Amino acid sequence: MSLNLPVLQTERLVTRLASHRDVPAIVRYYRQNQAFLTPFEPARPDYFYTDRFWQEQVERNLIEFNYRQSLRLFVFDAFDNQEILGVINFTQFVEGISYFCYLGYSLAETAQGQGYMTEALGVATRYVFDQMNMHRIMANYMPHNQRSGNLLRRLGFVVEGYARDYLLIDGKWRDHILTSLINPQWRGEISP
Repeated sequence: MSLNLPVLQTERLVTRLASHRDVPAIVRYYRQNQAFLTPFEPARPDYFYTDRFWQEQVERNLIEFNYRQSLRLFVFDAFDNQEILGVINFTQFVEGISYFCYLGYSLAETAQGQGYMTEALGVATRYVFDQMNMHRIMANYMPHNQRSGNLLRRLGFVVEGYARDYLLIDGKWRDHILTSLINPQWRGEISP
């Protein structure tokens, strides 16, 4: 089974799965933003910042997409396809009785406050709803990360709860606010 690879374009951005030729840009993105992203992400081993790791990860991302397990996208500047502005990961796809997935994302420090992630997530969530037929996308953020909370609110995510010691971020268990976005156009599978 092989799905068509999404290339989601807006006026300023191209959001797509990475290819092997993108590996130097991916490594550069994570290295340049390492200090900025550390308070918001799990601890990363040194090999995470290497070409070898990302050559393998690019292949794994494609396999997971083809098996409808994840959709791991990179947000590129439409005018410079070698500059990655952000990352959008839809993971842990569950189908059958629930049709949901989780969303995680990051944006380069230099790209903050320009509406890039709102723009990219707008087209990415539409793709996950319309093309992958997910019913529900769940995204969680730490209470002190109001920028992320505001972004999710702008996109229509609704707060559903509060989870104590939810994720191990930057070496500590962190509380998270739980949110979700529901697909109002979900196409249910009709049994014969």
